[in-house]
Amino acid sequence: MSQVSTRTQLNIHISYFASLREQRGAAEEAIVTDAQSPRELYERLRAQYDFPLEIRQVRVAINDAFVDWDRELGERDRVAFIPPVAGG
Repeated sequence: MSQVSTRTQLNIHISYFASLREQRGAAEEAIVTDAQSPRELYERLRAQYDFPLEIRQVRVAINDAFVDWDRELGERDRVAFIPPVAGG
């Protein structure tokens, strides 16, 4: 007898900054996803929007705090992807 794995669908709010915002063409969006971590979420978005930056080049924050890429996502989390920015 095989076990069927069901992944929870989460409502997530995403904010994009700097070059990611420009590449996406939007500063934010709300999505429904079964991604379980920011890493998994970013990799899916990277493929969908053809983001050139790899995970090691981007910081991630959830609910206004920088977090590890493997932190578990929760319902209604606010996820921000922040690439390196130039400026003075």
